[in-house]
Amino acid sequence: MKLSRPARRATLVVHVVGAAGWLGLTLGLLALALTAITTGSTATVEATVRSMQIFTDWLVIPLALLTLLSGLLLSLGTQWGLARHRWVYTKFWLTLATTIASVFALRPGVSDAAATVAAGNPLAEPTDLIAGPIVSLSAYLFMTVLSVLKP
Repeated sequence: MKLSRPARRATLVVHVVGAAGWLGLTLGLLALALTAITTGSTATVEATVRSMQIFTDWLVIPLALLTLLSGLLLSLGTQWGLARHRWVYTKFWLTLATTIASVFALRPGVSDAAATVAAGNPLAEPTDLIAGPIVSLSAYLFMTVLSVLKP
């Protein structure tokens, strides 16, 4: 089933907006994590970790699913296909992997960190906060390069 031109264009807009939002959110999480691990202020650590929790609770999963589903629809409803081109196939699996990692690693990790600082305890390993955003950002930048260059 091929998407009509208006449906394809609308889905492409949704996909690009979702992916750009996910990328921007990841940059914001990275900035907050960097702030949390470099500050000497416990109040700032608590504020940044709580902010990260708000973003991960409300935005990560919807943006991840929006990007994944719109990309899947585009691949199946256009000439690109899901497995016809390696770059599309690679983007699909990376998007699926980062979505799963967001659900099962990033969100729970940030929630645990927020619970720790809310209880008045210092973070055991503050650098754990930054690992998820760095991995995610690397994946999203790689997928962006694939989308533009289409090797």
